[in-house]
Amino acid sequence: MEERIVSKEELVLLFEEQKIIDTGKGWMMDEKEVDIIALHDVDPKFLQDVTNAKFYKLTLKEGK
Repeated sequence: MEERIVSKEELVLLFEEQKIIDTGKGWMMDEKEVDIIALHDVDPKFLQDVTNAKFYKLTLKEGK
């Protein structure tokens, strides 16, 4: 899987359709562990709520 940028609404839909599954130890998509990274429009020195981003980047978890 290549990295993928999705909107907040698309990310919610992926969870609702169980295309991304929360295992309690990580997130799985297409039987591979993925990281979900919040993308914010503001300077990163300001702490942001991870659930308040407009877009998210999905990437394969390092070493997986």
